[in-house]
Amino acid sequence: MLADIRPNEEHAKKFVVRTPMCTSVQVGQQMSEHEVNTNPVVLINRGVLHTEGGWPKEIDCTEIEQVIRYRKRQEKDEHYIRAVVALCASAEEVIKENNAIDIYEQYWEGETEEYATEAPTAHSLTQLLDPSPSRRGTQYMCWHPDGSRRVAVAYSTLEFQRQVESGPSDSYVWDLGSPAQPEATLSATSPLISLNFNPKDPQVLGGGQINGQFVVFDMRRGSADVDATPIEKSHRGPVHDFAWLQSETGTEAMTVSSDGRVLWWDTRRLGEPRDELALAEWGVASGALSGAVSLDYSPAAGPTKFLVGTEPGSVLLCNREAETPADRIGASYSGHHGPVYGLARSPFYPNFFVSCGDWTARVWNEDLHTPLITTAYHTAHITSVHWSPTRPSVFFSARADGMLDAWDYYLNSQTAPALSMQVADCALTSLRVHENGGLIAVGCADGTTSVLQLSSSLVDLQPGETAATLAMLERELAREKILEKAQKEDKVRARKTSPAVVAPDEPHEVPTAAAEAETTADSSDDIAQLEKEFSESTI
Repeated sequence: MLADIRPNEEHAKKFVVRTPMCTSVQVGQQMSEHEVNTNPVVLINRGVLHTEGGWPKEIDCTEIEQVIRYRKRQEKDEHYIRAVVALCASAEEVIKENNAIDIYEQYWEGETEEYATEAPTAHSLTQLLDPSPSRRGTQYMCWHPDGSRRVAVAYSTLEFQRQVESGPSDSYVWDLGSPAQPEATLSATSPLISLNFNPKDPQVLGGGQINGQFVVFDMRRGSADVDATPIEKSHRGPVHDFAWLQSETGTEAMTVSSDGRVLWWDTRRLGEPRDELALAEWGVASGALSGAVSLDYSPAAGPTKFLVGTEPGSVLLCNREAETPADRIGASYSGHHGPVYGLARSPFYPNFFVSCGDWTARVWNEDLHTPLITTAYHTAHITSVHWSPTRPSVFFSARADGMLDAWDYYLNSQTAPALSMQVADCALTSLRVHENGGLIAVGCADGTTSVLQLSSSLVDLQPGETAATLAMLERELAREKILEKAQKEDKVRARKTSPAVVAPDEPHEVPTAAAEAETTADSSDDIAQLEKEFSESTI
């Protein structure tokens, strides 16, 4: 034994038996809240102006006659002929292979398609925020015409006594792939309230300013406008809407304003308008003009026909190439109790169009002066409306209480929207649907642009939808015509019983008793038969 160490009794008294437990020790400093963020990668797209090259020095490629003569001379060259023959032989082989094997062949022909069963939905894809420090509203939007995910947005303030002369006047072109920063800036001398891409040259945009000028931008030449109409020749009010016209050059446009005029321009010479139309509406005092707040130009309805929504609440059907100046305003459709903020022709049936104003949206036909379908009165004003480009029975409407409604007359009813979605807490000012039907851009009064992704039930064309929707609209048209005929007969009957009372706007006509009895019987039979068909038909 080397050592014998006895326990210390004093230490033993201080010893306390403890339950076994596990503990951990962290060397790093403890923090109540901590977050880490990496540096963002900012992508910037810049346009470059390319000029055509490869021509000989003695040939000016901008002169059409020199180019034509040079091409004819080259087409007679033997080397050119041999090269074309060699290329045609290889192309012919490829064409024969395509004719032998159809890679797009449908192997499931004859299978019955099913109707969409999922409920209509929409979810937010991204938000585009106005980079300006001031509070401006999104007044106008337009998608890029080539089908890409780019959208141009015009920002301005239209509220009374909120416009600031020294405020920002920039608008932007956004790419949904990089929503943090705009792709291009459009610097105007006055804030823009309308903006559209040129369908023939997507790098060119036209805009309508608050001061009444029409300006042209070219994204290849920077952010400033390349040309503008003279202030003394322009509108005397804000250019609320404009449209590019279908022409060979693609340089013609028409603008509408609250000054009650429609002006036609050619961007190659903006010194003065090419034509002018005063919107003197029927029933308005002599010399008074109706201010325009919306415009719809659809080449499918005719290259010279267009619709104008006015401040008094009527829609004017105009024709630029009418035989006489008095016939340039062909018809007037009255029904709204306020300015017509939105107009849109159906892309499937050009004779039908939808309008919005006051608290309702209404579907019209050119042949009838009363609406075919009227939505229920909402608690807030409807500010914008647009048809779906893929489904003929669907259109969308935006409201001042921040709600977005999707109406489906084929899979749903005419009395209630198929989808109502709260997009923002402020008023919605505009909306545009992408040409593929799957995306919809909604502008808000606070400068936010929300891009929504729609469900397939609102995008995919349903079996038999086109024919069924047309039949429904034609049935409503026939019904309204019969009701209009019955109302006219009631007025004639009332004038007969009281010949001294004659309406100031209608001639005094008293039909014979036999004719009256015959027309009354025909009208009653038509109404009964139409009501029977309408009650039995289901969509």
